[in-house]
Amino acid sequence: MTSCLENVQIPTCMWFEGVEKRNALVSILASTLFFAGWWIIIDAHAKYPAEMVTAYHVCGVFGTLSLFMVNSVSNAQIRGDDYNGGRLGVRGARSWLFVGFVIGFAAVIAACWILFADFVALSAQHYWPGIGLFLQNVFIFLGSMTFKFGRTEDQY
Repeated sequence: MTSCLENVQIPTCMWFEGVEKRNALVSILASTLFFAGWWIIIDAHAKYPAEMVTAYHVCGVFGTLSLFMVNSVSNAQIRGDDYNGGRLGVRGARSWLFVGFVIGFAAVIAACWILFADFVALSAQHYWPGIGLFLQNVFIFLGSMTFKFGRTEDQY
């Protein structure tokens, strides 16, 4: 007995072909981590607006700034292979990357400090705003590291 669906041809999806899709998958993962971080802090602020001081959002803004700084410099520019212009050259690219990493780490450390100083040590009524702030910055930082070190630069 033959099936009536034997002659139906469905075109193959390009995502499931055997071609290398590392850059696309890493980009999706990094953007999902970034989105999840901001979604968590929006949820915490919407649920507990009285506990969320507006200054707490500075950590997330600096984490996002760090993401842009770290990923605006390619690995070839850091190595000095593909850098031809600018006044500072390779040293300037390395300094830019270092400052980006420092800002990213500082955002995570500041979020951890806020979590423990303002929510855990004071025995706050709700811990979710502090946990959400910490998770936001950790997810943004993980997204930044995933996007920086997960991609290959030979593919565009």
